[in-house]
Amino acid sequence: MKVVVGLGNPGQQYDRTRHNIGFDAVDRLQDKWTFDFDEKKFKGVYGVERHGTEKIFVLKPMTYMNLSGESVGRLMSYFDIGPEDLVVIYDDLDLEPGQIRLRQKGGHGGHNGIKSIMEHLGTKEFNRIRIGIGRPPSGTPVTDYVLGRFSPEDQEKAAASIDKAAEAVDAWKDEPFLQVMNKFN
Repeated sequence: MKVVVGLGNPGQQYDRTRHNIGFDAVDRLQDKWTFDFDEKKFKGVYGVERHGTEKIFVLKPMTYMNLSGESVGRLMSYFDIGPEDLVVIYDDLDLEPGQIRLRQKGGHGGHNGIKSIMEHLGTKEFNRIRIGIGRPPSGTPVTDYVLGRFSPEDQEKAAASIDKAAEAVDAWKDEPFLQVMNKFN
């Protein structure tokens, strides 16, 4: 079994914000695959994609970003899935819109959703797909920036990075994450 998590905040007011790009990526994955987000459990909504004999859980935590680990930890514990079979998709201020980076481990880089997942899993060794949102303009608070929407000129770049992240997860169905990482970085 594998788990794909897209990070974001629940609620219509957060739709299509920079901070919800992880939700957007798993929504795009839903377009490529056959699952529906029809299960409400583990403080989240999820669907199950079947690939041969393997189940792939696709989760959107509904805990708000800073508590994402509560949802991820509960699902993974319930189904006894190890962190090596997890990939988390989330926004990254240090990458420009349109860029993605795949990693197998690392720190939280100030991202509270990742920090929460690390705390609940007890490890920083899990697969990640970081999607660039860029840095806020001078004088704009980070919170306002991440909860804002992409400018018209960045919307196309963001859409391309969402597509690329979904393609990387799709490749992970059949290839080790390290191979996927080498292909998409």
